[in-house]
Amino acid sequence: MKVSTYFFGLLILLFSCNKESEKSIYQDYQGIWVLVKMSGNTPDSETTGQEMGWQESYTIINDGTFSKSREQNGIETQSAGSFNVVKSDEGTRLELTFASESDIIGSCLGDQKEVLFLQSSTVMTSTWNQCDGPGLEYERTMKID
Repeated sequence: MKVSTYFFGLLILLFSCNKESEKSIYQDYQGIWVLVKMSGNTPDSETTGQEMGWQESYTIINDGTFSKSREQNGIETQSAGSFNVVKSDEGTRLELTFASESDIIGSCLGDQKEVLFLQSSTVMTSTWNQCDGPGLEYERTMKID
């Protein structure tokens, strides 16, 4: 009986540590990420600030969820979902999965997913430009604790 109690306690401890390490991974990316630069496929097509076609931000939460907000032509649209952090030889990326379809999803595949690459701890870029979408660069303006 003591052995099974010890084993059960050890399992709880292991799963507790695993959940804590997941949260610390998410904490590295949490915060408010604001669109700061937009570019097209033609030379010298880069725009910043109010000159961009829309204003946009992501709020990344340390529980593996996010929300995205876009203001375009005076209309604000929001959507939300969950994300995973993927580290590979190409670098670190956030794979976002939206809970529902939305016009603000910037995806090459036309599905409910987006991929954002971390260029540094404060800069990330969208992969939408790989399929004729705009090049989008975001900066973390606020880190949420």
